[in-house]
Amino acid sequence: MRITVIGTGYLGAVHAACMADSGHEVLGVDVDPRKLAALSEGRPPFFEPGLPELLRRTVDAGSLRFTDSLQEAGEFGEVHFVCVGTPQQPGSYAADMKYVDAVVDGLAPHLRDGSLVVGKSTVPVGTAARLAGRIAELNPAVDAELAWNPEFLREGFAVQDTLRPDRLVVGVTSERADAMLREVYAPMLTAGCPYISTDLATAELVKVAANSFLATKISFVNAMAEVCDAAGGDVVTLADAIGHDTRIGRRFLSAGVGFGGGCLPKDIRAFMARAGELGVGEALSFLKAVDEVNMRRRQRTVDLARELVGGSFLGKNVAILGAAFKPDSDDVRDSPALNIAAAIQLQGGQVRVHDPEAIDNARAQFPTLDYALDIEKACERADLVLHLTEWTQYRELDAGRLLKVVREPVLIDGRNTLDMAAWRSAGWTVRALGRSQH
Repeated sequence: MRITVIGTGYLGAVHAACMADSGHEVLGVDVDPRKLAALSEGRPPFFEPGLPELLRRTVDAGSLRFTDSLQEAGEFGEVHFVCVGTPQQPGSYAADMKYVDAVVDGLAPHLRDGSLVVGKSTVPVGTAARLAGRIAELNPAVDAELAWNPEFLREGFAVQDTLRPDRLVVGVTSERADAMLREVYAPMLTAGCPYISTDLATAELVKVAANSFLATKISFVNAMAEVCDAAGGDVVTLADAIGHDTRIGRRFLSAGVGFGGGCLPKDIRAFMARAGELGVGEALSFLKAVDEVNMRRRQRTVDLARELVGGSFLGKNVAILGAAFKPDSDDVRDSPALNIAAAIQLQGGQVRVHDPEAIDNARAQFPTLDYALDIEKACERADLVLHLTEWTQYRELDAGRLLKVVREPVLIDGRNTLDMAAWRSAGWTVRALGRSQH
């Protein structure tokens, strides 16, 4: 099929390359000339494992190309995927819909008969119905439809999540739209991927409900870590024990500094805002506690760090291992690691940050922090080391070797993924949130 993907950020670039690799002819659309130039040369503007190879292959094959013209997109495509961002509004929990609205307003006049606009952006429920009306208003002469197809990508696994998804959810209003999406995703359906066809509102709700559930699970185990700290328990053993219950499961029960990124925090807040608009705000009031628990983990980490350096960061060197909000990504949006690093610096600490992929993005967002390309350089003469992003490189560190470069062998494992016994036997004082000191 002839497909357009409008918005070539994280979601859009991955979706465009994967659709082209699945046998479709794809046109990516964006307003950023530098991004378009990089993508046209087969270079993604962000780090995502497997994407550079996929992008180069599809661009070189001619199945994927890019433009800045919505008119060209409208004339070219049968199916148009809208993949632009929905950030949190300044001064509000609500999602900012200006980018999605601008795409629909710009594309609608150029749509052809029989074309299908498919939203993939995470939006407040009711958006799809509103946009369908907007398309009909702007171009009443054509028979164009709108559907919603939420994405469930995990950064670091986005290519495999697109090519081999664990489910496909589509919100449609006609059999024709459903048939077109089945054709788009034919390779995935042939491979046995579950396909859920529903109404527009349910499709919109699936994504925010999934993110809210995951956020709740993470904040639950972090709340248990607070109790373990007070009672002398061990949250990792607790999570292992309750995770054996098949009704609960072990995944996403890892206590630490909490979640960040461009999705979970803003999505649960936008969900609360929308529920309030619908008159059912009390139904999601628990998400406020979820958000508060999550944000409290960052402050608790800073407090623990200050305690371990003697009550003040003044004159202390602090090494931060990790800048991205999660491993296998260079995304630093709402990163707990950088938030903690900045808080320590504001309190007088000399902070040096290391990350395998996210240093450029971190420096752009927090230019006053010091950065190191080498782990040992980041830890040189450190009075405290904080492990805040669970990169494989950090789990494989030689604790004995690192001992030789620090001033004080003190470590906070903010992700509960390091071998505490091995570090302690090498001579380190190790602390972690929600875990016994011994």
